[in-house]
Amino acid sequence: MRVKRVRIGIKSTWEALQDFAKTCKAIERGEKVKKHVGVYFEDAEAFRKALTTKRLELLCLIKKHRPKTLRELSRLAERDLKNVAQDVEILKNLGLVSIRKEKEGRKEVSPSVDYDSIELMITV
Repeated sequence: MRVKRVRIGIKSTWEALQDFAKTCKAIERGEKVKKHVGVYFEDAEAFRKALTTKRLELLCLIKKHRPKTLRELSRLAERDLKNVAQDVEILKNLGLVSIRKEKEGRKEVSPSVDYDSIELMITV
């Protein structure tokens, strides 16, 4: 079984633009470019604010227990449903959580984590 990874890093806007330019030039030359799934932050403070200990805990709970609803996830985390829902929304916007909405009934939301590990990359 292949391990799926997501990269999380700290990279300035200038560095991100340089990486983008390198990728474009490689494509123009006809080179094959490997796709990397990742989330990058401008600085360590932005990283710290986005990926709090409680949000990282939610990622682990979702991966391990595969809760069917946010209510179930909030019980597992022993946290208020409203706060869990806000954190899951932030993680979804970062691309770290996928959401599946039920088409029938109460319109429950089912979170999932589609990777096995997170690689933290910090440019020095």
